[in-house]
Amino acid sequence: MYNVVGVRFKPAGKVYYFDPGDEKLNRNDHVIVETTRGVEYGEVVIGERAVGDDDVVLPLKRVMRVATAKDAATVEDNHRRAQDSMRVFREKVTAHKLEMKLVDAEYTFDRNKLIFYFTAEGRVDFRELVKDLASVFRVRIELRQIGVRDEAKVLGGIGPCGRLLCCSTWMGEFDPVSIRMAKDQSLSLNPTKISGLCGRLMCCLKFENDTYQEQGVVL
Repeated sequence: MYNVVGVRFKPAGKVYYFDPGDEKLNRNDHVIVETTRGVEYGEVVIGERAVGDDDVVLPLKRVMRVATAKDAATVEDNHRRAQDSMRVFREKVTAHKLEMKLVDAEYTFDRNKLIFYFTAEGRVDFRELVKDLASVFRVRIELRQIGVRDEAKVLGGIGPCGRLLCCSTWMGEFDPVSIRMAKDQSLSLNPTKISGLCGRLMCCLKFENDTYQEQGVVL
C-alpha cells in the first residue's frame, strides 16, 4: 500500500498520484511537483489516502513543496507568455508553409519548456519549425499533435444538451464510445443527433450504457 494524494494540472485534466511525504495536504491545496515534463504546479483534488500497488506508477514521486502566492503569480505570467507565443507560432507556420492548426500553448512551471498543441490532417514534418521557434523563445520546444476530441476538451463549448462540454469541465480521460451504445439505448442513429462538437460520438452515450446492460434493457 502507498500513501498518496491526487494532483491535477489542468481543469478536467487527468489525476496523477504523488507521495505527500511529510506535508499535510488537503483538497484544493496547490503544490509543486516534479513530472516527466519538468517541475509543475498542480492542485490537490484527492486528499491523502492509501492505494494498492496496481493503482500507482512506480517510482512514486514525492511532492516537492506546498505552492506559494508567488508560485501562483508565476503560473499566471507563464499563461500570459504562452498566449503571446501563439501569435509567433502562427507566423512561423505560415512562413514554413505547413498545414497545421494551433490549438493551445503552455509553458511548464519552471519555464524550461514551451509546448504547442496542434491538429493536422496527417503527419507533419515540423523539424525546421521547432528549430526556428527555439531560436526565438530560447527554451526547449515541444510540438504535440492532438485529436479532435482533445481539441474540443481544450477549447470547450456548449453541447447539444445546452450544457458546457463534459470533457472540458470534469472528465479526466476519454472512454471508448461505440455506435452499439446508441443502438442499445434506442437512440436515433442520425450522426447529427449523437455526435458532439468534435464530430465524434458523444461521450455521454457511455454514461448510462452500463445501467442499460445491467438491467437487460437491450433491444
